[in-house]
Amino acid sequence: MSALPAGVALWAGAASLATALALAVWLLVVPSGRLPVARRRYGAAEEPGLLTQAAGATTVVIERTLARRGGTQAWATALGLAGIKVALPEFVLLVGAAALAALAVGLVVGNLVVGVLLAGFTVAGSVVFVSMRAGARRSAFADQLDDMLQLLAGNLRAGHSILQSFDSLATELEEPGATEITRVVNQTRVGRDLGDALNDAGERMDSDDFRWVAQAIAIHRQVGGNLADVLDQVGETIRERNQIRRQVKALAAEGKLSALVLLGLPFAVMLLLLVINPGYLAPMVSNVLGFLMIGLGAVMLSIGALWMRKVITVTF
Repeated sequence: MSALPAGVALWAGAASLATALALAVWLLVVPSGRLPVARRRYGAAEEPGLLTQAAGATTVVIERTLARRGGTQAWATALGLAGIKVALPEFVLLVGAAALAALAVGLVVGNLVVGVLLAGFTVAGSVVFVSMRAGARRSAFADQLDDMLQLLAGNLRAGHSILQSFDSLATELEEPGATEITRVVNQTRVGRDLGDALNDAGERMDSDDFRWVAQAIAIHRQVGGNLADVLDQVGETIRERNQIRRQVKALAAEGKLSALVLLGLPFAVMLLLLVINPGYLAPMVSNVLGFLMIGLGAVMLSIGALWMRKVITVTF
């Protein structure tokens, strides 16, 4: 595999950017020359523009492709966990557009290999972004559990039923607890069992503490008793676990920062060399030995990332 000549890569990248800019100007700036539908026919809905129609057709094709390949529900759940209020086909379309833009930039500033690497980093970065957002929401949900149980026990002592207490809880909590409790309340309103809805929320947020809450409520519904006192005891246990978890998180913060610096340093050096001296990395992308070294470096970097993640991840 050989890289494209510098002149060809430059002209290809410039042509891609010019084509994208021309399409944007034509679709968004140049008027169509027709009166709007609302002015020609009173009460008629405005017809979608060419850009809207093209985006809609593209999302339909992406949705059908994802449905054939499977795994649509898993990715949609991941976007929901990350708090990204965008449909899966639209998110894939946005990531694809960003990857194409990165490919064009790579062709302009470097060559085909640089463009492909930038496009790959864009796609991988979007996956990492979704994963990090989901992890952050799960961590925030775990921090809300002790306050959540206090509010729930207080509502029960005020004379509310368990469903009324959850309904009131959904309006008093902040994100992401408000969204999860609202989902539980909506599921129970359409006929789903409360225990199943709570267990589903615990699985979705991957929270052992919330699973304990669901089990406590399920046991109370079977044998009776003072649920408020039971929730207070569970809340005290969760509060102590959260204190330990925060201490572990603080102690592991230095190791996580070191891991991020070590993982990002090779890419930062590569980008710096591309800006300062673009021809310095040319031998790495112009012969087979260079590609083998890049592949070996990627494998070693992946092994190091997995090793550091295992070291700094503490399970208790």
